Amino acid sequence: MALYPYTLQPVALNLTEAEFHQAQYELFSSASPSFGLKSIKMKEWIIMAVVVVLAIAGLVFVTGYSTIIFWLMLVSVVVYLLVRTLGFKWYVKREFEKQVADQEMPDEMRQMKLGVQKHGLVMAMPVNQPDLMKNSQMRGMQMRASNTQQAVIPWSAVKSWDETDDYIFIMFEMKGQQGSQIVPKRLQAQKFPIDTVRQHLEEFVAVKGLNPENLQPPA
Repeated sequence: MALYPYTLQPVALNLTEAEFHQAQYELFSSASPSFGLKSIKMKEWIIMAVVVVLAIAGLVFVTGYSTIIFWLMLVSVVVYLLVRTLGFKWYVKREFEKQVADQEMPDEMRQMKLGVQKHGLVMAMPVNQPDLMKNSQMRGMQMRASNTQQAVIPWSAVKSWDETDDYIFIMFEMKGQQGSQIVPKRLQAQKFPIDTVRQHLEEFVAVKGLNPENLQPPA
């Protein structure tokens, strides 16, 4: 639990390229059909159970070459489980890698700091960022001049959001410009109030959910 409901100073994001891609993969996976054992429906379990029982009964009461069909029944159940879980997981990861093969993390995210205030999410950047304002994600925002440049995403500007075990994803729109922000939950250890962020997001956008392709960096 954070010590403060809001940040006194922005906290360094320190997002790495590996985290950037991991965050997108988690979001992509969460939006894809589940591929774990828990995703298998009761009807499927019943069918597999019947097949296994028949196969075991056949192996017990039948001898000779006729037992081959019962071994094949057992093997088919095992193969189905592997395809339904590990196979689908591999397919989802392959599709994700195809979509983001040429995508790189925006440079401004390497030095960005995040803060949480009652009026919105604060993004702070060092002043020596000559290309910062050229980024479409920052257009339309009023930057506060100081040792760092600060922009605020009002909670009312958030259009959609979602979260995984490790990240919160925010889609927003300001003055016709769309942008996105990834918030690693590990920032909680630096007194960044993740619960406060979630509370404000739920106030303005009650239903979580966004499409993975919408999280692409602005062109």
